[in-house]
Amino acid sequence: MGDIRRRGAVALGVTALVAPLTLALTAAPAQAASCTAKAGPYQKKVEKFLGREADGKQSTADCKAIRAFQTKHGIQPNAGYAGPVTWGVMDLMTKQKAVGKNPNKSGKCPTNKGRIACVNLSLQLSWIQDGKKLVYGPVPVRTGRNGYETRTGLKKVYWRNIDHVSTIYHVPMPYSQFFDGGQAFHSVGVSVWSPPGSHGCVNMTKTDAKKYWSLLKKGDDVYVYGRKPGT
Repeated sequence: MGDIRRRGAVALGVTALVAPLTLALTAAPAQAASCTAKAGPYQKKVEKFLGREADGKQSTADCKAIRAFQTKHGIQPNAGYAGPVTWGVMDLMTKQKAVGKNPNKSGKCPTNKGRIACVNLSLQLSWIQDGKKLVYGPVPVRTGRNGYETRTGLKKVYWRNIDHVSTIYHVPMPYSQFFDGGQAFHSVGVSVWSPPGSHGCVNMTKTDAKKYWSLLKKGDDVYVYGRKPGT
C-alpha cells in the first residue's frame, strides 16, 4: 500500500522505496466501545452469518459474538452493533467463499500470458494462474481504500524485497513484490478484511505473501481489475 516517492535512480531502475502501511498499523488502537443492547439494521443477517438464532433481536450473547468478530477484523467501533460495515465484511467473505476454486470463471484475467498474478478488486481476491491452470489461491486480499485505489490494468513485477521497510512510516512490509509505482503485494499484521483498506498495496496474510514470493519472480505479469467496494 502506498506510493513510491521519487528520490533518484537506484539499482534495477527502482526509485525510492516507500509503501506506507495502513494507519491501522501506526495509530494507537482505539478504545473498546461498550457492548450495545441495540439491534442493528443487519441484525438477522449478521446473526445468521455467525450461526446464531436469526431473530433480529439483540441479546447479550449476540452482542458478544458480533463484538468478537469486529475486534478480530479491526472494525470500529467494536460495540457489537450489526451495522453496514460489519455486514459488508461478512457479505464479502460469503461472496469470496462462493468463488471456490474457479476464480477466473469470467475469463477477465488473461490466460495467454503464462504465469500471472490476478487481482479481482470487486471480490478482494487474488490468485496465481498459468494459462488456464490455477496454481495458487484464490486468497482474500486487502487493496486500496477510497482515494488510494489499487490501480487497474496489466503490470509486471519490477522489484522484490523480502525485508522491505517503509521509509515514511518505518513499518515492515515483508515479502514485498512491487508491480506498479510503489504498489506491491506484501504481508500485513492486521486482518485482510479490516476496513477501509490499504494505501494502494495488495495486503496479504504472511502465509499467502510468502507463497507468492516463492511462485513469482521479477518480470512476471500482474493483472488488476474490477473495483473495490466503497471506492
